[in-house]
Amino acid sequence: MAEECTHDCSTCSSNCASRQSADSMRLPANQLSEVKHVIGVVSGKGGVGKSLVTAMLAVLLRREGYRVGILDADITGPSIPKAFGMKKVEIYGDQNGMIPAASKTGIDMISVNLLLGDETKPVVWRGSLIAGTVQQFWQETIWKADVLLVDCPPGTGDVPLTVFQTMPLDGIIIVSSPQDLVSMIVSKAANMAQMMNIPVLGLVENLSYVKCPDCGKEIKVFGESHIGDVAKSFGYDLLARIPMDPKLSALVDRGMIELMENNYLDEAAQTIISKLKLEPAE
Repeated sequence: MAEECTHDCSTCSSNCASRQSADSMRLPANQLSEVKHVIGVVSGKGGVGKSLVTAMLAVLLRREGYRVGILDADITGPSIPKAFGMKKVEIYGDQNGMIPAASKTGIDMISVNLLLGDETKPVVWRGSLIAGTVQQFWQETIWKADVLLVDCPPGTGDVPLTVFQTMPLDGIIIVSSPQDLVSMIVSKAANMAQMMNIPVLGLVENLSYVKCPDCGKEIKVFGESHIGDVAKSFGYDLLARIPMDPKLSALVDRGMIELMENNYLDEAAQTIISKLKLEPAE
């Protein structure tokens, strides 16, 4: 391998052993799976709300009548099951594969927290084992989904690289926050997507503001946001700006995200339906 390999063979003339076409690295889904589209939810930094965005999009797409699955690829920090109130749920399987757990409204999901028994038990694994687990979640689970959302861990390490290289991603959604680091955060994820030839469906900003309960004024806790400028500089769509909403946080804490009543990600969900050209749900 070249000493300064970018992992983008399309821009490199070196004929090294690592040269592989993108398709040659794709891993097939379970032979019984039916997955029409796969979307990654990513960020260059932790703590910006990727899992929240993943859960909310899953709820909205399910309300539109689509079959939705969530592959929780954040192995060391899984939080998807908690948002849906999925505790003490057993995962069943046989020689054909694993059957994902289903939420109250029928959203399928696989997460390491559904396999451990104790959700507070830490996952102290090396990167190769974590990446291998994500591959197993993809290949050994029998998915039946019009849209499979992959909740990736932050950064550009082993797991995001595994997702980008081995799964047939139709695109990614980049989640960020209003802090001054936003440009760097988005740039990391965006540049990785460009290196791997993965389309970016758009940006979502979380923690954008707090709305005063008395006057309705938007209070910019982290200062003025520059997400619009960043989106414009990359040529991406700004899909949503999600405020700090105590009601939404309470629903997540109680495992009742499926009861949410807001329009924060309505446009994002419709953009996904449009860009993926999803057929009307039956």
